[in-house]
Amino acid sequence: MKYYNNILETIGNTPLVKLNKIVKDIDALVLAKVETTNPGNSVKDRMAVQMIADAEADGRLKPGGTIIEGTSGNTGMGLALVAIIKGYKLICVLSDKQSKEKMDILRAVGADVYVCPTNVSPDDPRSYYSVSKRLATEIPNSWYVNQYDNPSNTKAHYLSTGPEIWEQTEGKITHFVVGVGTGGTVSGVGKYLKEKNPNIKIWGIDTYGSVFKKYHETGIFDENEIYPYITEGIGEDILPKNVDFSIIDKFEKVTDKDAAVYQRKLAKEEGIFVGNSAGSAIKGLLQLKDELTKDDVVVVLFHDHGSRYVGKMFNDDWMRDRGFLDEEKTNALDLIKDHQGKHLVTVSTENPVSQAILLMNQYGISQLPVVEDGNFVGSLTDNQLFAKLLENPDLKLLPVKHIMEKPFPMVDEKTSINAISKLFQQGNKAVMVKYENDKYHIITQQDMIKAIDYCVK
Repeated sequence: MKYYNNILETIGNTPLVKLNKIVKDIDALVLAKVETTNPGNSVKDRMAVQMIADAEADGRLKPGGTIIEGTSGNTGMGLALVAIIKGYKLICVLSDKQSKEKMDILRAVGADVYVCPTNVSPDDPRSYYSVSKRLATEIPNSWYVNQYDNPSNTKAHYLSTGPEIWEQTEGKITHFVVGVGTGGTVSGVGKYLKEKNPNIKIWGIDTYGSVFKKYHETGIFDENEIYPYITEGIGEDILPKNVDFSIIDKFEKVTDKDAAVYQRKLAKEEGIFVGNSAGSAIKGLLQLKDELTKDDVVVVLFHDHGSRYVGKMFNDDWMRDRGFLDEEKTNALDLIKDHQGKHLVTVSTENPVSQAILLMNQYGISQLPVVEDGNFVGSLTDNQLFAKLLENPDLKLLPVKHIMEKPFPMVDEKTSINAISKLFQQGNKAVMVKYENDKYHIITQQDMIKAIDYCVK
């Protein structure tokens, strides 16, 4: 009989799969290292086993202990599998940008899940870095994994992932491409491959809002590079000790939109249902295609499974809300599809200006139609309000009718984008749309920018 003694023995030996349609414009042979066949459906299973084994060996993790880790979800899943088999408790601390699927999966395998805000600095007591460290000091017999700085993370990929890739390509690999987050995969695999052949290029994929690329190129940790981003699993606002910048030959940044779009393309064009960082990796490779030749053998690593993104990148409504879904837009009705189901925010002529300001802040909008007796009789924009209130702050106490400007122009649902563009070129800050007889909505400059972005692509 052939069987494994437990689920941990199935980790590793993941397949190498040739990519075809999505890389048709690349001369090189492109192979995907598909890590979703690991039992936890991600590459993180490898280092979860290694980190726990090393912690057990040196006494950091004791029998019956509690494992604590800040994770984007995949490391938590790997740790959960090991914890189940070896009898440990597990607490996972996630940022709130992670998909609900990841949180639900972690709870399903017995982890306690703490969710922290994304848009705070790493040293903020609310960040998932800080919360993880604090819990490790408060809970008896606990161990904080710290995958970012834990050398066992890199060690796992040096001992397993790197050798697998070398053997599967019979040593013919010329380029290794992978998204960089904690740095363990790129550093461990890169170290092994460069020891075998120093000419192999290691390309790290980064995201906008992360510090890696600029730091690699200049040695400068630029806090101005840091801002919130949607892409999951790669990029950082810190410099993890596991990122060995000396091993990485090049970083390439990929936008949130491209990461999501190419994640979906991999599913539809290659039948490979993988995660968000895979979209980043393949798009980054395509951006660098001119540096490749027909004799090159490229291995791009796909971290995790697409099932963890069903409610986000694989959801049309979620994509549409963020302007990530490229749908042809030809008329006024197309332009308002992204927000057609949302309430049209208006203000009355008799409302005080302060109420208009409150509505703009509450809904995050830059313009307001003004109504009276069911008719659109005026408009307010943030630029206009700002200029007038600078001159006379007391205007905010007056009714809106004393400060409003002419109404936004009105079009019907079939009006072409070209005609609407001309209205904006005439200085209008928004355009109203009448559709389905008695319904109205607003076209903003942002709606036009999304449409232009589609046309350019």
